[in-house]
Amino acid sequence: MTVLHQYDYIFALTVVFTFLDAWNIGANDVANSFATSVSSRSLTLKQAMLVASVCEFGGSIAVGDRVSDTIRTSIINPHLYDASPQVLLLAMMCSVIASSIFLTFATRYGMPVSTTHSIIGGIVGAATASVGIDKVHWGFNGVSQIFATWIVAPGIAGVIGGLMFFFTKTLVLTKPTAVKRAFYTIPFFTFVTVGAIAMLVAWKGAKSQDMPTPLIIVAVLAPATGVVALQAWFIMPFLWVRIMREDWTLRWYHCLKGPWLLKREPPPPTPFGYVKPQIRDYYRGHLTAEELASVRASETLLESVQTPDDQPPSNDVPEILELPMPAIQSNSPRNRQPTPPREVDGSNMDAFIPPRPSGQWNSWPVIGWRINRFLLRGIEADVVSMQKRNIVLKWDIEDMHARAAHFDNRAEYMYSALQILTAAAASFTHGANDVSNAISPLITAYDVWSHGEVVDSLDVPAWVLAFGGTAIVLGLLTFGYHVMRTLGNRLTLISPSRGFCMELASAVTVLMATRLKLPVSTTQCITGATVGVGLANGDWKCINPKLVGWIYLGWIITVPVTGIISGCIMGTILWAPNWNMPSV
Repeated sequence: MTVLHQYDYIFALTVVFTFLDAWNIGANDVANSFATSVSSRSLTLKQAMLVASVCEFGGSIAVGDRVSDTIRTSIINPHLYDASPQVLLLAMMCSVIASSIFLTFATRYGMPVSTTHSIIGGIVGAATASVGIDKVHWGFNGVSQIFATWIVAPGIAGVIGGLMFFFTKTLVLTKPTAVKRAFYTIPFFTFVTVGAIAMLVAWKGAKSQDMPTPLIIVAVLAPATGVVALQAWFIMPFLWVRIMREDWTLRWYHCLKGPWLLKREPPPPTPFGYVKPQIRDYYRGHLTAEELASVRASETLLESVQTPDDQPPSNDVPEILELPMPAIQSNSPRNRQPTPPREVDGSNMDAFIPPRPSGQWNSWPVIGWRINRFLLRGIEADVVSMQKRNIVLKWDIEDMHARAAHFDNRAEYMYSALQILTAAAASFTHGANDVSNAISPLITAYDVWSHGEVVDSLDVPAWVLAFGGTAIVLGLLTFGYHVMRTLGNRLTLISPSRGFCMELASAVTVLMATRLKLPVSTTQCITGATVGVGLANGDWKCINPKLVGWIYLGWIITVPVTGIISGCIMGTILWAPNWNMPSV
């Protein structure tokens, strides 16, 4: 057995571009998972980054090796390279180079493409250039099966998300007692979410063997029941006092009192001049149909009475369109609450950026400030306001948002707490499924480079999973806001009640695919769930069809583009001197 030390540079390049590929997965795919949470204002961008970092890394380490073997063996038979294992090493390098290059450009321009598409296209291209296109597994047990999941997965996620929101809207949000009903549904959805995560880990952990059915049932019910019990003890009393009793003196640490919090005395009247904390307006900046009609009627009237000479500059008009007129009243439930004071929730970017210290540009305080702005640029971006800017694909975003019903902010607040949990679940399942997109070529390359031969099965080293998980987290922290600004409110109006349906539907779909060892696209799952929830509003104009078509176009071109890049690199290097072709 010969160790291929003469190809150290090939393995080194594979490691470098694997890191770039995983970095792009974090910047592109993980951003998909949290675009809904940030867009609905349930989480600030910094909070989303923190939750995603923990959950993505945990999912990569705990269950990240389950799908990697599917990508490695279902597209091309590795034993075709038995005679020349160094060619398989080269093929993995070309695949990950093509995938990382394409993803870098796609992420930079905010295109939420499928990272699963990109690596599979790279492997197909490298295999075509080395052993021939006829050796690629095109049957249902190979590439065709993966193609089928790309069509079925967004459909399943869309149906699940649409049904969840339809029943939530019908049975909870549109009822006069919406706040109480939302409160009582939280334990049920928590049980489902935690049970799904426990089921994923119980079915197949990174180093565990298949468990018997009774033990799996216990492993699922025990943590789900335990989390619901903790929630009922600490969180539910806090929410009841915070929302139902409107206790303005309550602080977050009071949740530690548990049920004793219910015996808390009624809050005193607010002191003179004190602004009582209000529930966040999750629809701030999004007009209802009545408000939008009044604003546009006022704008039309203003234009009709102005002459070309006295017409104000065009940059004065958007101020009318950004905020509803104070005199406009609406029958939507959210307007039954007092108008909350202006809050800092990410819509004001300057609130998150420390002011520049005084001094010359070369002074240490200023240099440190600039370094921090460079390193923290990805988590200081104003994603919510970015989603309101004009884009190439023109669409009436205000009208799209106005067609979606606006529900009571107090009920949305209930689901805001739940959305944090579903976002964490979606992030965990993403780390479990999509880390394989980056590490599968590295695992194969590492095995060939270190052993000098192709083997049937591989043990995924823990350091490889940690390597991929770390790169994913760094990608999200530095570049993830590009894709977040494309998805979210540009695709449909997102509120906490809608967002948790989207994230839970996507997580359940990815969970089923991971169990079946299918490398589905989490991009397609969350996009399908978003479209399904948008259509559940009852009006197809509640979604942006142009943006949906643009996203689908990105999915379609990914495989041929990465395949061509990988094939060209592979063919150019392979026919250079000193490379031995495998016998086919």
